[in-house]
Amino acid sequence: MKKIVSSLQRMTWDVSLPLHNTVATQRIEQSAAAALPSHTLMQRAGLAVARLACAIAPHARRVWLACGPGNNGGDGLEAAMHLQHWGRNPVVTWLGDEAHCPPDAKASLLRARAAGVQFAAAPPAQFDVAVDALLGIGGGARPLADVMQNWLLHMHASPAPVLCVDVPSGLNADTGCYFDHIFATQLVAACAISIKVSGIYCLSLLSLKPGLFTASGRDAAGQVWFDDLGTQHSQAASAWLLGADCAAALQRAHASHKGSYGDVAVIGGASGMTGAALLAARAALHHGAGRVFVGLLDASMSVDATQPELMFRGIESLDMQNSTVVAGCGGGDAVRAVLPRVLSTAPRLVLDADALNAVSNDPGLQTLLKQRASRKLVTVLTPHPLEAARMLQCSTQDVQANRLYAAQQLADHYHCTAVLKGSGSIVATIGHTPCINPTGNARLATAGTGDVLAGMVGAQLAHGAAAHQAACRAVYQHGLAADHWPNQLALTASALAKGSNIGGR
Repeated sequence: MKKIVSSLQRMTWDVSLPLHNTVATQRIEQSAAAALPSHTLMQRAGLAVARLACAIAPHARRVWLACGPGNNGGDGLEAAMHLQHWGRNPVVTWLGDEAHCPPDAKASLLRARAAGVQFAAAPPAQFDVAVDALLGIGGGARPLADVMQNWLLHMHASPAPVLCVDVPSGLNADTGCYFDHIFATQLVAACAISIKVSGIYCLSLLSLKPGLFTASGRDAAGQVWFDDLGTQHSQAASAWLLGADCAAALQRAHASHKGSYGDVAVIGGASGMTGAALLAARAALHHGAGRVFVGLLDASMSVDATQPELMFRGIESLDMQNSTVVAGCGGGDAVRAVLPRVLSTAPRLVLDADALNAVSNDPGLQTLLKQRASRKLVTVLTPHPLEAARMLQCSTQDVQANRLYAAQQLADHYHCTAVLKGSGSIVATIGHTPCINPTGNARLATAGTGDVLAGMVGAQLAHGAAAHQAACRAVYQHGLAADHWPNQLALTASALAKGSNIGGR
């Protein structure tokens, strides 16, 4: 018997990885299918699904496979055949029509029947693992049929692990969004009700899809695995998933001094919001800036007793021409008055929070921001979705509906690097393929962590990193700190700024 090629592997972030959208994936599939005997790809996919199902539930006595009418369902049918041979008692609920079944899916249907797989009209009362093989990469562009919704809610409400084939059914493989927001809310509720100690898994086939790593994708896909099904291709990446290779620590020469690592000047901290500016400044200091100056819009503070290394200056006396400037953290309305000078002067600039809000409704400031690139001045924007929506004159829903597109629009429109924060933060720059950050978790959803990120980006720019590289390094390290945070300790922005829980530092 000819050995079926497989390269099943769990995704880790050791190196940056290419991501391919639906169009690119379809081209990869067409090219691979043309070079192989018919049905080969589905045979390989079905074996990979069956192997992973057994790996995540090694003692499973019953496997439920919910199979759709197309080739995604065919992958499930092929997996069911293997599971039957291995004594795992698969039960298939299939929504296909044999008379209109795609050729490969029909071949796998016949193989499953010949193996004695049990077919049923409804899900089994009990199962040890469920396989979602209802819809593939095209399934996120239309509403799910009622029966599909019911089956998905049923499997996710159970304590059994769920294995999604290629992408979670109903999730847009390009954007990480569900077409039906009401169903998405119900699905989240179903997962919350269940014990789900065994988790959710996704086996991405042929290519890794951007939607698995941003917006709702990270929750929907859970632990991502990949199998290229033994194929090779030359399709250019639609995006990149950041890895540890992008975030190497700064190498400090022994014969160096504080001036070797650049100055960061933080401008912000209006009345009642000085904490935001201090968080950004502390983060810049602890992530390697040689010196950090603080220009508070509320000038009542002259020293940070917990961080005496920070040097406080009046904003008018800050040397912006020779510093990396981080502007906007806790800036309130007061930051608007200093932005013309900042935008015109700072060679390297991080705009965050209230600085972004000020720019979004001031055409004059927008013009100054756009002109920076032509003057060879470097700019990084770090908006959350609402701030991005203001900058793009659209709704937050529009931004979240296609985060990759929104981030690139920001970069293109304002001639800069944009970091769109959120689940799967996006880094976009003119002339670069956008990047998605895989690190981080919901513990970052607390006040001040965005200010910390702005300071970290500033430190990277001060080191001399290019804007895109600086942003990628900072977002990766920022998320990695949250991933390594001790479970028994609350994550606070002030502790995160110090970096004390990153690799034991």
